[in-house]
Amino acid sequence: MGTLDPNAGMKDVEERYTDSTNKLDAGALFVLKSKGSWIHCGYHLTTAIVAPALLSLPFAFASLGWAAGVVCLVLGAAISFYSYNLISHVLEHHAQIDRRQLRFRDMANDILGPGWGRYYVGPIQFAVCFGAVVGSILLAGQSMKAIYLIANPDGTIKLYVFIIIFGVFSLVLAQMPSFHSLRHVNLISLVLCLAYSLCATAGSIYAGHSDKAPPRDYSILGSSTQRAFGVFNAIAIIATTFGNGIIPEIQATASAPVTGKMFKGLGLCYTIVVVTFFSVGISGYWAFGNQSEGSIISNFIADGVNLVPKWLVYLSNIFPLLQLSAVATVYLQPTNDVLESLSVDATKGQFSARNVIPRILLRSAAIATATTIAAMLPFFGDINAVLGAFGFLPLDFVLPSIFYNITFKPSRRSLVFWINTLLIGVFATLTVLGSISAVRQIVLDAKNYKLFANV
Repeated sequence: MGTLDPNAGMKDVEERYTDSTNKLDAGALFVLKSKGSWIHCGYHLTTAIVAPALLSLPFAFASLGWAAGVVCLVLGAAISFYSYNLISHVLEHHAQIDRRQLRFRDMANDILGPGWGRYYVGPIQFAVCFGAVVGSILLAGQSMKAIYLIANPDGTIKLYVFIIIFGVFSLVLAQMPSFHSLRHVNLISLVLCLAYSLCATAGSIYAGHSDKAPPRDYSILGSSTQRAFGVFNAIAIIATTFGNGIIPEIQATASAPVTGKMFKGLGLCYTIVVVTFFSVGISGYWAFGNQSEGSIISNFIADGVNLVPKWLVYLSNIFPLLQLSAVATVYLQPTNDVLESLSVDATKGQFSARNVIPRILLRSAAIATATTIAAMLPFFGDINAVLGAFGFLPLDFVLPSIFYNITFKPSRRSLVFWINTLLIGVFATLTVLGSISAVRQIVLDAKNYKLFANV
């Protein structure tokens, strides 16, 4: 086994700048180390986008119906791919003029002006990403409990115990030193998302043909008000399922020159997106119609009866559980970046005692905080819906068009200008409506909230 060089990473200090005069801080130098290829970017993108949240797509279809559901899914894929390419083009442009931007807040400060990164983009990105860490730990705990109850239906272990167990595992994985060091973990994550999407699709088709399957009904349930809020909620679910929130940080991991690498990475990612999102969304809604649960895996057991083979239920829970460890670690990177910027000395080696000790302590504290929140608030999914609507929608669908229009100043007569302007208007409106719908859901569910509830 090779020894760790205490000066590892220092050779990059002269190469990477956030602007033409200031050297990188420790967060950018160590966490966002630029050593990756386009395929590594593809792995990171796939983990950030193709996550277990896609198992909720049939539930979104239940509020939209067949035609609107498929149209929204196609538009979500097309618009998110377009928006992420806009961000990539803006980042490449600034890199070519020796002002490489490594973070979302760097882009906001440089393009929109001082203060935008510190007081708007930075806080909402941090809230969304840390919320994704909490949500991943909570969902993993629920998956572990589901597996436990399948094996032991009379088991009495509480949900918070499983959350703590997964939190301990996440604490270990959180010590991976840089975003780039996750490339192999994220390759495994890519395989896992294909695996559980296959299980979900196969399970839905099997259950749909089963004699035990409930009758299928594709009508949209509820009063006119409930259906209207259901549409807004479904659109927000689909949009946030395509959400990322860390495109600049992922592109920052690519080695110079960066031109073209992100487009190839997005190509790899969206190949996986098309295969998984459409197969799970369509097959799940076909099998269970308006009875589709928040996770389609929950539909595989109805009234205590397995609609699919028991081994398939196990695998359908185990594969997402394993991938959630990678998802949580990826979305922890902006937190790691902030913590290292504040506590680590960029003039010392990445693996020097001066830097390793605060890194371990602060990352452990971050995971401990996320685990505590997940255990205390098992209804955090409702809160995360607000964070997603208020955070993912502007970060991924509004700001890219604003950044592009300000940076490249396309003619007001050009098609790209009006496409971008339309996206800004539509998704700014959806941000407001989605936030209102998510807050309404919190109000409706508030009577069921209980700290450390065993749900």
